[in-house]
Amino acid sequence: MKFLVITDLHQNVPMIDRINAEIERSGAEFVLFLGDVTDFGTGEQAADIISKIRSKVYAIPGNCDPLDLPQKIGGVAVDMHGNAADVGGYRLVGLGGSNITIFHTAFELEEEDLYEGLRKNACEGMILMTHAPSYGILDEIPSGANVGSPAIKRIVDEFHPILALSGHIHEAIGCKVIDGTTFVNPGPAKEGRCAVIDITDGKVDVELTGPASE
Repeated sequence: MKFLVITDLHQNVPMIDRINAEIERSGAEFVLFLGDVTDFGTGEQAADIISKIRSKVYAIPGNCDPLDLPQKIGGVAVDMHGNAADVGGYRLVGLGGSNITIFHTAFELEEEDLYEGLRKNACEGMILMTHAPSYGILDEIPSGANVGSPAIKRIVDEFHPILALSGHIHEAIGCKVIDGTTFVNPGPAKEGRCAVIDITDGKVDVELTGPASE
């Protein structure tokens, strides 16, 4: 099972061409979109942007997306905010928005709501797609502070996902394997970044792809 992971497009629509080229190059079967489709835009704008991606898309909102994004994208993507789906023999569990920030952005949730929103669908060995990262893992900002979600980390500790995907922290690009879980932040799609992930026989292979100039 091979798929493309993108996040933090922030309404940079010209990058959709690069995303579509990467879908074709990699042979990805579907796309997981981890939020911040817009940059404080509307649900209608989010739906229009996603409709330009030439693949089946599973999507969650980011903290810079409108609260009605889950309702507005139903015609062009699978809404994964607080939902689960079966993909390639794995349970895909999603929740968008972020933990509380100092910026008072549009789509922020309390830790308890993040935990309960994921726990209701969680299972051992799932694929976890969230906008915010787990606390302490791919969540470091330039000051050195960790700003991820303790609630998401708690879900990881309790259910041991095979794969935990996040964005939100633009600088924390990378892939780490911790206690059997592969954590991935593909970096902001607004810069042309994405990740191609292949899961075969329980083995996770990750290819991080940067801007064309890199």
